[in-house]
Amino acid sequence: MKTALDVSGLKKSFGGVAAVKGVDFSVAAGETVALIGPNGAGKTTTFNLINGQIKPDAGQVSLNGMDITAKAPEQLFRLGVARTFQITTTFASMTVRENVQMALMSHASQACSTLALAPRECLRAAWGLLTDIGLAEQERRAASELAYGDLKRLELAMALANNPRLLLMDEPTAGMAPAERELLMQLAVKTCRDRNVALLFTEHDMDVVFGFADRVIVMNRGRIIAHGSPDEVRANEEVRAVYLGGATVIEGATNA
Repeated sequence: MKTALDVSGLKKSFGGVAAVKGVDFSVAAGETVALIGPNGAGKTTTFNLINGQIKPDAGQVSLNGMDITAKAPEQLFRLGVARTFQITTTFASMTVRENVQMALMSHASQACSTLALAPRECLRAAWGLLTDIGLAEQERRAASELAYGDLKRLELAMALANNPRLLLMDEPTAGMAPAERELLMQLAVKTCRDRNVALLFTEHDMDVVFGFADRVIVMNRGRIIAHGSPDEVRANEEVRAVYLGGATVIEGATNA
């Protein structure tokens, strides 16, 4: 598979404390990779370095062979990097369809004084995205009226409006019921595979991690301590030691 994201020698310190210590990994187009670790492992900092929220002290981030190190989030958006957050970021007063239209117009760099003047192509694209994620029947509802699981799906549709090459999902299932988690991850993984989008996500729920990731990367104290298939990582003794009581959870996780 073609490499979409390549991270090499990434380092970041805050006030003398090394948060990320020379991290190397890659994600192929169409592949789903989970980045996990205990609190303070450095995974959120790594995410923020990839997405341009903060600048690395050393190392390089490449997207499809292009150096995107330390580019601003808005620049990365134009280059095909999309991100969803643990706390959803949607326009509460707008309808479901209008939220997706806004994302589509932003991607196309189209300025418009009213959404009613949006091009037909934008309307068709919005309908297509909402159909793909199962929200077409709720297109006229305000985002503020959506159930939490539907709101997370709307955020996914808005991220996909960018037609990304890389999708970063930060704790995508946080606060969701088990059935909602399953549906969201099924949608995200299938859509990214169908569109050949590299998917990198962080997650604390081990059932989600081992159920949906093609590969798992484990960080601890700023370094990668294990990587491989879900079965390989689940059996890794160092991973078990790091998670301590979490070993039982790791053993209980099954592939979906």
